[in-house]
Amino acid sequence: MPLPPYLSILIGDLTQRPVDAVVNAANNSLMGGGGVNRAIHRAAGQERLQSACLKLGGCPTGGAKATPGFDLPARWIIHAVGPVWLGGREGEPAYLASAYLKSLGLAAELGCGSIAFPAISCGAYGYPAPMAAPVAREAIESFQKGSKALKKIELVFVDHDMLETTWAAWSP
Repeated sequence: MPLPPYLSILIGDLTQRPVDAVVNAANNSLMGGGGVNRAIHRAAGQERLQSACLKLGGCPTGGAKATPGFDLPARWIIHAVGPVWLGGREGEPAYLASAYLKSLGLAAELGCGSIAFPAISCGAYGYPAPMAAPVAREAIESFQKGSKALKKIELVFVDHDMLETTWAAWSP
């Protein structure tokens, strides 16, 4: 089954994607961390981005908040806070779906036509990729059915394992 026309799944550098918004896999404080979070803070300009994040006052798990993109090609950075994996018994799928949905909704509110996502919660937060990919798919499909505001959604990964796992989630 082919991917929906609005979706691309690729290996690449999220900080260099030519989209209106990139999603940062953020922590609750919205301050720098590791992995994607660190890369985005460095590429956007750490001092200015941290100052903007500090003004937002943090973000709950499952939520999303936006800052300017600063030195990124993207106009916006949407900071999405996914859940830490605790075995799936603490509502992790609902929190992960919410992080995707709130990011998509915020992008639409900001007038974005395109957005690029990392694998939210699949790095340091330990969410198993084979369980996260279907949650991301369902959230994206649900949003697009109700809105279609975003013309281009990219899922951008740094390794082939995540790419293959995500491709599998979009195939019957």
